[in-house]
Amino acid sequence: MLRSTERIITTHVGSLARPHDLLDIMKEREHGRPYDAEAFAARVRSAVRDVVREQADAGIDVVTDGEMGKVSFFTYVVERLSGYSTTEGTPVLPPSWKVEIDAFPDYYADYLGKYKNTVAPLRAMACTGPVSYVGFEALQADIETLKAAASEVGALETFMPSASPSGFGINEHYASTLEYEMAVGEALRQEYLAIVEAGLVLQIDDPWLIELLSEDGASTVAERDRAAREHIEALNHALRGIPEDRIRLHTCYGLNHGPRIHDLAFADVAPYMLMVNAGAYSFEVANPRHMHEWRIWEDITLPDGKILIPGLLGHATNYVEHPELIADYIERYAAIVGRGNVIAGRVRRTTRRCTPPSCGRSFARSRRALAWRRSDCGERSRRGGGPLRHGWSGRPYAVRDASLSRACMRRTQARLRLDRSLRSRCRRPVAAHAGGRDH
Repeated sequence: MLRSTERIITTHVGSLARPHDLLDIMKEREHGRPYDAEAFAARVRSAVRDVVREQADAGIDVVTDGEMGKVSFFTYVVERLSGYSTTEGTPVLPPSWKVEIDAFPDYYADYLGKYKNTVAPLRAMACTGPVSYVGFEALQADIETLKAAASEVGALETFMPSASPSGFGINEHYASTLEYEMAVGEALRQEYLAIVEAGLVLQIDDPWLIELLSEDGASTVAERDRAAREHIEALNHALRGIPEDRIRLHTCYGLNHGPRIHDLAFADVAPYMLMVNAGAYSFEVANPRHMHEWRIWEDITLPDGKILIPGLLGHATNYVEHPELIADYIERYAAIVGRGNVIAGRVRRTTRRCTPPSCGRSFARSRRALAWRRSDCGERSRRGGGPLRHGWSGRPYAVRDASLSRACMRRTQARLRLDRSLRSRCRRPVAAHAGGRDH
């Protein structure tokens, strides 16, 4: 896995919105109506070529296929795993969503209404028999398409996302949740192995880890701890024998754009995340509920050889983040855990279960974000000979030395020390200033 040795490496979480004509074909396919299978496969291939080239042109170092051929980052497994049945209807919402919906019913009544007109019909999933992997042909097509597209642009590194073992619906077959997840993990292991054996970096998509740890209004902290540990056990079992430096884990707080006041503090998530046998960890930063949490790495030790991929761009806004803001965050993480242990990422997915018009807006946001990377995360991380934050004029710089110079690192570390000092003073009891004792 690439490391930020000469400069800050850039990547993103995986999914990018698809072009309208591909969505049109996919909608027919997902609704069970007649469609041209060959035309669909050809359009997926051309869409992958286009989106990989866009990533490369924008300065993304570690690219992927944007999941062009998948309707969703996890429901695609229904096509690749046996043992499931689906019926049209509203899927069971994650428990943490229910807590949020109960707190803001009017907002979410309007928000959830957008799912009435989706490319894919809403389906409820259930495991009704033994789970096994049957998606070898589709997987091989995805791998070949991505490798060909990446080769055309000379990408430095390529990754492919795959779902983590979890409850893809209601378990109606296995005796326990752990047994169910172990079976799903053993099936998905075939996908994991094929991706790594093809020379790609494997990204495990695991939003369920945070979901399992989140307050749901019914379970206790101990019960949520046990559920998360069992989930990690199943995932690590599925990953057994795969070199950690070929695996990166992605976890996040979900796709809902709302108040999110019930989000779990990331300090309570990170220790569990680090239990997963991976070489790099991608997580959500571009979220106003969590942007301050870079400080947790002052207290949590990143194990030797591990990499953090903080998600510095989000999909829940039409704003294009200012380059100086992103540069600040890169410096903060690099100053704490070391430049070589940071890859700059874009977190959270561009929705694909939307109507074509709304996907058009998402695609515009995605293109703008990628365009920003061309002038910032791509070119700016390549420039050297001075601090990352200063002297930028919008012109490309030649590749020279590290983006984060020693002077820049010293300045950032000084700011961090001052910040810690000020926070410590703010927490000090008033009595201490008057010569009294802390209470």
